[in-house]
Order: sequence, then C-alpha cells, then structure tokens
Amino acid sequence: MGITVELVGEGSHEVDAETGQYSDLLSPFDVSKHEVSILVDGRPVPEDETIDNTVDHVRVIRLIKGG
Repeated sequence: MGITVELVGEGSHEVDAETGQYSDLLSPFDVSKHEVSILVDGRPVPEDETIDNTVDHVRVIRLIKGG
C-alpha cells in the first residue's frame, strides 16, 4: 500500500507502508518524530500508532521551537 507523505513546505514522497507505525513514514525525510506532528484528515495522530489501512495521504508539519 502506497501512502503519500507530505512534509508541508518541503515536498512529498510516496512511501510503501503495508504495516507499521506512523513514525515509519518519516524515513524519506531528514526529521525526527520528536520534531514533527503527523496529521491524518487534519487531525494529529500519535507517531507510535499503527497505520490505518484506509489512509492514503498524511501531512507532516515541522514544529517550531522558540528560544
């Protein structure tokens, strides 16, 4: 099953993910699961949650840290 993973503002990749967790979808990008939020249908999902087999697109938003 291919899932389109969009890192907002930085492009998208098609990821083959039949099983696994949402954090597994981050592999094509140079980001840590600790610095992003993963959204499915506009709602955040826990990165350690098992991928729902009906999902075909996720958006990943890089979190901004202030200092």
